[in-house]
Amino acid sequence: MKATPSFFKVFESRKMLALLCLGFASGLPLFLTSQTLQAWMTTAGVDLGTIGWFTLVALPYSLKFLWSPLLDRYVPPFLGRRRGWLVVTQLGLVLAIGAMALQNPQQALTMVAVNALIIAFLSASQDIAFDAYRTDVLEKREMGAGAAVAVLGYRIALLATGSAALILADRISWPLVYLVMAGLMGLAIAFSVFAPEPVTVNRPPATLAEAVVMPFEEFFQRSGTRRGVLILVFIVLYKLGDALVNNMVTPFLLSMNFTQTDIGAIRGGMGLFATIVGTLVGGALLSRIGINRSLWVFGILQAVSNLAYFVLAQVGQNYPLMVLSINIENFCAGLGTAAFVAFLMSLCNASFSATQYALLSSLMAVSRDILAAPAGQIAQATGWPLFFLLTLVTALPGLLLLPWFAPWHVKTEEG
Repeated sequence: MKATPSFFKVFESRKMLALLCLGFASGLPLFLTSQTLQAWMTTAGVDLGTIGWFTLVALPYSLKFLWSPLLDRYVPPFLGRRRGWLVVTQLGLVLAIGAMALQNPQQALTMVAVNALIIAFLSASQDIAFDAYRTDVLEKREMGAGAAVAVLGYRIALLATGSAALILADRISWPLVYLVMAGLMGLAIAFSVFAPEPVTVNRPPATLAEAVVMPFEEFFQRSGTRRGVLILVFIVLYKLGDALVNNMVTPFLLSMNFTQTDIGAIRGGMGLFATIVGTLVGGALLSRIGINRSLWVFGILQAVSNLAYFVLAQVGQNYPLMVLSINIENFCAGLGTAAFVAFLMSLCNASFSATQYALLSSLMAVSRDILAAPAGQIAQATGWPLFFLLTLVTALPGLLLLPWFAPWHVKTEEG
């Protein structure tokens, strides 16, 4: 195994500190159009089916590969190709998140959806720039530490927009909560200015046509058509069960008569910490057992962890069981994320980092944003216990694809 810098020592590096801060900026908008917005709509009296379909506003996360070549090809007139695009998208996000303070789910749900869609588009664009920045700025030996630091920043942002936002919402109005979140987003601009610009090693695309076509050609030439298609299908399916659960956990817990403060403190606080621990533990184990075996082991644990919510649905309101369920599910989701991110990075060619990573992560978002959209109606039709059993079943197809491109007996190196 190759030597890597210690996890704690990397915090002395300006590069790693920049990744921590930019990871925070990348994660900040996500819950503001998903779980946090779901909580606002639930307390505003919006029906469960509508809340479930509202995940379609996150469609830009699934489609971001369509405009990712633009960020590879064109360079803003300030701060370079990667940081320049980060600042452009972050400025837009400050305005869009602030505009949510003017919305009212009870009176103009369509305007809420449009505003949320704009936030999602700008957030997906920021993710394109950040994923490319992370890929370009890290040396080979720094990949593992850089990914962990970026995920840590991302998860801290989810703490701010999940736990802190829900706790605030019990004390101030939802419009004021979104104004606070817009202020936090404004800090991201300083992060981008502070961050070092990656050194260009590979030649960037000379034309827009080259930026669009070559990443796809290179991926299938390297993987083979059949194997490449299986990989893409696997990316869509691997986290489907997890996506269905995440889509409905907040409404589920509210229906169990837990308060917003309970959910914010436990799911957004302890649960987030469990996810961070799971991600770091997953990264450490991955370096020992390889990416292939990690996809198997962590994928199975990720699927089985949904049974904790099945038990809670049977028992009813029970605080110790809620804490246990949230921590089990989040820890196992962190394990799965560690393996999945490492797998996606291993598929990318550095010459087309923005477009290839955007394509792969967009496919991952398909399960979260499109296939999981009917979750609310499924839960209404089946009831909560059967719904959580179905999430376990939906995790199986992705796992069944692993023998074709990630066989257990073939051990791969980290990253």
